[in-house]
Amino acid sequence: MIQPSFRLSEFEGPLDLLLHLIAKHKLDILDIEISELLRQYLAFIENRADQDLEVASEFLEMAARLVHIKTVMLLPRHEEEADDLKAKLTGELMEYRLCRLAASELLLRAQEHQVFIRRPADIPVDMTYRLSHPASLLLEAAAGATGRAVRRRPVPPAAFSGIVRRRVVSVGSRIIHLMRRLYAHPTLGFGELFSDQQDRSELVATFLALLELIKGGRVTVSDDGDTVTFYKSRQARADEVTTV
Repeated sequence: MIQPSFRLSEFEGPLDLLLHLIAKHKLDILDIEISELLRQYLAFIENRADQDLEVASEFLEMAARLVHIKTVMLLPRHEEEADDLKAKLTGELMEYRLCRLAASELLLRAQEHQVFIRRPADIPVDMTYRLSHPASLLLEAAAGATGRAVRRRPVPPAAFSGIVRRRVVSVGSRIIHLMRRLYAHPTLGFGELFSDQQDRSELVATFLALLELIKGGRVTVSDDGDTVTFYKSRQARADEVTTV
């Protein structure tokens, strides 16, 4: 009878296959479940045999070793022997894994030494500008450079005058101003009261001052809103209302 010669091309040996199964099925390498590992191992070997692949004899030897460990674990009064066999297998797997990591690192370093890079060549640089452009394009470039230079300058204080230096006009001062003006001219057009306003703050203060005078009974506005009438005293307004 010819002894079969088996080979698994994708694995270096039985330990390589065991590490693959342990990683694939998330087994604990420090506490291997021999029964589960044996089942996965035999299933893998049988699957490759069905595909007419040759499996090396060391793979079959590892299968027999796993069967032996499982058998010893099932026998009574052989716990120490089973633990020793299991610990020996665990040590071999850990040592083989470290060897694989070291081999990968050495391969990477060997590949790095195969990369050759020459020193940079000294290429003379010609700084002469030989292109030609229309005059309009050069003018636009000069204007843009000048504009950027202007934008980089500090902002003048006058730019903040409308924000920081805004004049504050009090309502009280506008009440006095309106009373002086209406005292000289008791009847004025509504728009005439705001004709001399300089800014928004003064316009708002004048309007609020007019509302205060209306509230105090010193000023009345016609029904059409065009005429403002001033009374020198509240009694004068009362007398006019009584007469009407």
